[in-house]
Amino acid sequence: MSCGKPHETPCTEVLARVYSYLDGELDEHGCAQVRRHLDECGPCLREYGLEEAVKKLVNKTCGCEPVPADLRAKVMERIERLCAEAGPQPVAETVDTDI
Repeated sequence: MSCGKPHETPCTEVLARVYSYLDGELDEHGCAQVRRHLDECGPCLREYGLEEAVKKLVNKTCGCEPVPADLRAKVMERIERLCAEAGPQPVAETVDTDI
């Protein structure tokens, strides 16, 4: 997908990061890059709009059930244990989770 014009950030990179952008997981520089690209590129803006609508629909229909406190505590405990075992890690610009 591309409008045929050159961009500072390629369309493929923007579309790969659109969910991270929607979820607020990009740093300010990454957000600025995505916003600037969407301002310049109609096809990517339309794709972003579609992904935003899907995310809102899923959240509306599936996002109402709270996580049980005991499950949350177990998950947080496991994350803390794994982080302690792994030691310090370099900070990534985006977080990719397959949960």
